[in-house]
Amino acid sequence: MDFNSHMDAVVTVAVDLVNAVTPGRARGRDYRPPTGSELTDTVAGVLHHTTRDGRRHTPLDDAGTQRLAAEATRLRAVFESVDRGDVDGAATIVNGLLTDTGARPVLSRHDGEPWHLHFHGSDGGVVSGWLAACATGLAVVLGGEYADRLGVCSAPACDRVYVDTSRNGTRRFCSTTCQNRVKAAAYRSRRQPA
Repeated sequence: MDFNSHMDAVVTVAVDLVNAVTPGRARGRDYRPPTGSELTDTVAGVLHHTTRDGRRHTPLDDAGTQRLAAEATRLRAVFESVDRGDVDGAATIVNGLLTDTGARPVLSRHDGEPWHLHFHGSDGGVVSGWLAACATGLAVVLGGEYADRLGVCSAPACDRVYVDTSRNGTRRFCSTTCQNRVKAAAYRSRRQPA
């Protein structure tokens, strides 16, 4: 399953951002997102702020990092809505993000890559640009035949999100760690005497 390489990349950024900076449960444990400089480093890592030749893009300041972290809760709500079967609710959230960021399409070619579509925020800033890109990527998913590919991990004590890129669309877990946890628990349950 492939939306297109750039859309895949921005949807992956949305997933990684939500999982990195929103509190909840992850792989059976409480998850508290990083704070301070660790949050800034985490967000920069999620956004892949280096080009193929190792140059850094415009770094985020603390205010930009905080804004992205705050907006990640809206991105999380998109996955949660789809997971509940409420695609209409997810679309409403995405439309709000598209409006708030002023997402606009721009053809771009950089780092030796062919022309591809970017979606920048109307203010031209790094934060609104990434939010516009994530919102647009999620809009492409929701507006196509793969809306049900967004989800929240179904393992106990985990609420991390994922996008199912498998051919058969049967993914239910955020990671193989959670999948293995559930399988091991089911195996132990079957092995216990009745």
